[in-house]
Amino acid sequence: MDTGPRGRRRRAATTAALLATALTAALAAGCTTSDGRLDDGRAPDRTEAQSPAESRASEDSVLAVKIDNVRRARPQTGINSADVVYVEQVEGGLSRLMAVYATKLPKVVGPVRSARESDLELLRQFEEPTLAFSGAQSKLMPLINKAPLDARTPEKAAGAYYRGTGRPAPHNLYLRPARLVPGTPGAATLTTGFRYGAAPSGGTPQTSHTVRYPAARFTFTWSASKARWLVSMDGTPSRTTDGRRMAPATVVVQYVKVRKSAYHDSLGNNTPYTETVGSGKAKVLRGGRVHDVNWARPKATSGTTFTTSSGAPVNFAKGQVWVVFAKAS
Repeated sequence: MDTGPRGRRRRAATTAALLATALTAALAAGCTTSDGRLDDGRAPDRTEAQSPAESRASEDSVLAVKIDNVRRARPQTGINSADVVYVEQVEGGLSRLMAVYATKLPKVVGPVRSARESDLELLRQFEEPTLAFSGAQSKLMPLINKAPLDARTPEKAAGAYYRGTGRPAPHNLYLRPARLVPGTPGAATLTTGFRYGAAPSGGTPQTSHTVRYPAARFTFTWSASKARWLVSMDGTPSRTTDGRRMAPATVVVQYVKVRKSAYHDSLGNNTPYTETVGSGKAKVLRGGRVHDVNWARPKATSGTTFTTSSGAPVNFAKGQVWVVFAKAS
C-alpha cells in the first residue's frame, strides 16, 4: 500500500518542518476547559466569509468530523452514516468522537468540536483526508496546518457550518457535509487495514461489554434481532436526533498507550495523547461474542491490522465499526 503513488505522496508530506513544529508544540500550554467550552481558541460565532468551494478536498478524500460528546451535546446528528467512529479520551477523563465518512454523507453532522494532537497521527492512515473541526488552541493550529490533511474550520468554510438554536454555544455548531466535500469517495479510501468477512472461530459468548474512562462510560449490548451492538453512554441508551439507536456491527476495544501531551486546558487538566502507532492487545466484539486479538500499526501511514494469537487475520462484520481507544494496563 505504501509503495505506490499513495505511499510516495505520504512520504513527501512527512517533512522535517512537521517534526520541527511538533517539537515546538511541546512547549505549549493550553486554553480549554474540562468540557471543552473554550478549546476552540476563538469566540463561539467568529467566522470568515469564505466559500467552501475553495476547499482542497477531492473525490478521493474521506471526511473526518470531530464530534462533541459531553452530556450537553447529546443526542448527536449524523453519526449513524459514518463508516468508522473513533472514541478517544480528552481532558478531565471525558470523551470525544471522530466520525469518518467514505460511503455515505448525512445532511448534517454535529455538534462539531475541536481537534486534538492525537488526531493527526490517527488520520495519517488516510490519503489527505478532510478534517472538519471547530478549531484548536492557537499553539496546536500550526501543527494541524502543516499536517497532510485538509483542515476545514468555520473560519475556512463558513458556508458549510451553522449554529443551531436548541443548545447554547459551544455545543451547537453543525456541519453540512455536502457544502464541504464533493461527494463520497467510496470504501476503497478507507485505508484503515480493517478486513470484512466471515467471523473468526472461537471467541467467548458475551452480550454486553463496558469501557470506562475516568469521567465517561460506554456499554455495548448485543441485539440478536438487529445483529448490532447497541450503544449506551454514561448509563443512557445512545440515540441520534432522529431517534435511532447508535448500533455498530463491530466494536473494537483497542488498548493503547495514553500519555500526557504538551497541552493543558484552562483548568490545568492535561490533554491526553493517544498513541495509535505501535502494537498491543484488543477485544473485537462481533456477533454476540468477544475475541481477544492483537493489533499492529507499524507506522503512521499504515492501517491497523488485527490478528488472532496464531497470526490469522480477524474479519469484521459488514457495517459500521466503532473503535474505542482504552488505556493499556
